[in-house]
Amino acid sequence: MSKKLIFISFVVSLGGFLFGFDAGIISGVMSYAGGEFNLNDIQSGWVVSSPSFAAMIAMLFSGKLSDKLGRRRILIYVAFLYAVSALLSAFASSYEMLYIARMIGGLAFGAALVLAPMYIAEISTAKNRGKLVAIQQLNIVLGFFAAFLSNYFFNKYNSPESTFLSDTTVWRWMLGVELIPALLYFIALFFVPKSPRWLYLSNKIDAAKKVLIQIHGETFAESEIIAIEKNSDQNRNTSNSNIRKLLKPGLRFIFIVGLMVGILQQITGINAVYFYATSIFKQTGIGTDAAFSSGILLSSITVVFTIIAMYLIDKMGRRPLLLIGTLGISISLLLCAYGFKQASYKLTSDNIKTFSFTGSEKLESIANKEYTFDVDFKNELKAILGNQVYSKNDGAILEAATTINATLILIGILGFIACFAFSLGPVMWVLLSELYPLKYRGLAIGIIAFVNSLVSSIIQLIFPWELSNLGNAMSFFLFGIIAFIGFFIMLKIVPETKGKSLEEIEKEFVKA
Repeated sequence: MSKKLIFISFVVSLGGFLFGFDAGIISGVMSYAGGEFNLNDIQSGWVVSSPSFAAMIAMLFSGKLSDKLGRRRILIYVAFLYAVSALLSAFASSYEMLYIARMIGGLAFGAALVLAPMYIAEISTAKNRGKLVAIQQLNIVLGFFAAFLSNYFFNKYNSPESTFLSDTTVWRWMLGVELIPALLYFIALFFVPKSPRWLYLSNKIDAAKKVLIQIHGETFAESEIIAIEKNSDQNRNTSNSNIRKLLKPGLRFIFIVGLMVGILQQITGINAVYFYATSIFKQTGIGTDAAFSSGILLSSITVVFTIIAMYLIDKMGRRPLLLIGTLGISISLLLCAYGFKQASYKLTSDNIKTFSFTGSEKLESIANKEYTFDVDFKNELKAILGNQVYSKNDGAILEAATTINATLILIGILGFIACFAFSLGPVMWVLLSELYPLKYRGLAIGIIAFVNSLVSSIIQLIFPWELSNLGNAMSFFLFGIIAFIGFFIMLKIVPETKGKSLEEIEKEFVKA
């Protein structure tokens, strides 16, 4: 595997880094922006989830659009949109401006998440395709790590003594710093070639051969050229590819497989945990500072297990990783549900005296009253303090009031993250990049990614409502049961594609 191939794969998937960065940043941002704009549960959910709604549009059309304009050209537009989103988000003066700015970023990461694995699959070889496509997932989790680290330091240096940061400016810096990787991504894309298989699709045969030779060298490129040429004629015309073709008997099985994996990846709540990580850790009563630092631990675990997945995916195969990981996800989420179910909440007069925010003395009305259901406790606090005051001080209040096995919750969440990082996270994108013929690849991946993003955005939107109305334990229990059912669905339908060229996979799974 050449250094040039690794460099190209890494650059192309930097859109995943920016997606991960945005997802990780928002978990810290909402600790400040939610209170500043006095957002209710649905508004908070919309600020977080609005990029995913915008991403659905981009995912639906970016694959087909890239068939016409090229994968690289669309990715350059994507990088520009990321930069615009970062700037507008940082200068948002209202709730409306904030979610619109984030929707612009959503258009960017929607297209990036579809096109990067597609492009990488089209330049890589059967032997290394799994780990190269998984570079996108590695970039996503590196983005999470960078975001949680950034949030931690911004939160740490946001102190009363600081003349640079305050509660009203710190979240703007959290969002604005995304401009730096966005500009680097934009510049780096000009140093990657066009996809050789897309060039074949566009009848640019000589250019395609030249790119293959540049990437793989003269000898290895010859075998790739022969394989593509054998398959190129039937794939060259994409004008008659549409969703009805994907539902025909020849393609229906692999389309359903991709759709099921795409839904399962999000419906188990991964983006609820990532996007609301700081808020979830606050629920354990560990405090705001510890919640921010726990995010670093979470993202570190993700990076480690994604690297493990990259090592194993071309050795063990896609199917074993997917099955082991999905079962582990279910067990971890059910462990979280059990831990939250055992929690109790009680404020003493001594606790209340330590609070310095305005109106804290009102809490004396519930001093020494014990709650066993987190929803009842939080609703009582909101009724006494008001939503805005509670939102700004929930970390300190929950830290003082909560009796819970925080270690058990942490093990469950980290177990969930680890299992996702070596299974559903990278394997979904690898499978999608492999299963579909070149002629239908852009359309199929776009539709499945659209559904994936729709499920993700719904989960993100309703998660604050879930926590406020169903409680922590029931929210995690539902995710765990869904993952358990998903394990048996995957056991029944997921095929193995390890070690096969794209053309061999097409021959095996696409029926005439």
